[in-house]
Amino acid sequence: MNAWWLLYPLIGCFSGFIAGLFGVGGGLVIVPLLFMLFAAQGFPPEHLMHLSLGTAMATIVITSLSSMRTHHQHGAVRWPIFKAMSPGLLLGTLCGSLLASTVPTRPLAVVFTAIVYIASAQMILDFKPKPSRVLPSVLTLFMVGIAIGGVSSLVAAGGGFLSVPFMFWHNVSIHQAVGTSAALGFPIAAAGAVGYIVSGWNVVGLPAYSFGFVYLPAFLGVVLTTILAAPLGARTAHSLPIGKLKRAFGFMLALLATSMLVKLLTT
Repeated sequence: MNAWWLLYPLIGCFSGFIAGLFGVGGGLVIVPLLFMLFAAQGFPPEHLMHLSLGTAMATIVITSLSSMRTHHQHGAVRWPIFKAMSPGLLLGTLCGSLLASTVPTRPLAVVFTAIVYIASAQMILDFKPKPSRVLPSVLTLFMVGIAIGGVSSLVAAGGGFLSVPFMFWHNVSIHQAVGTSAALGFPIAAAGAVGYIVSGWNVVGLPAYSFGFVYLPAFLGVVLTTILAAPLGARTAHSLPIGKLKRAFGFMLALLATSMLVKLLTT
């Protein structure tokens, strides 16, 4: 067994807990860590970002199911919102992932870090738009889903950094916004994983054990532990005020994105 494979379960522990705690898919954490590990293993530079994004999306399929189950048990998932946004999320994520696979690694990584910096600033500043509106129509929720899905496909995230503020702005309580966001991570991840698998299916030069742009050893290693850690994070979200934790997480995201960008620009 490759010694590098032993590091993947550690990523799963951390990202799974984060996913459950904040209602995000975990990709904001997984992608920079996978990118650095894949680079250290000498994977094709032109596909480092695609493999990182595709593998992260595949892991979020499992993470979101585990996290969603725990939030549902706490009555924190607004299923009407889920049903209205899911079709748009599927469409936006699938199109976005297919488009991302055609973009070279360097500009794709720059776009990724820019979006992560925005997400980290949102958490550091503890951005909470004043809840003064009711939920929009089903059609509007569908269109919002397309936009969130498209952006999420570029960062392999469950969309929580966009969907949580959106729902909170429309008078959905913060715990229900986090819980519903965890559920919305599933259609995003499912469509994204399919898109990255299909777009990488006939690409030559990928490392052994690749399934399209999903690197199976990393997928399995992360999933083994993330399904245990995600429910723990979700339960913690319902027992602790998470304002300070969000700020700490925001600083960590900025650090990870910076480390990945520096490595990319210096190699």
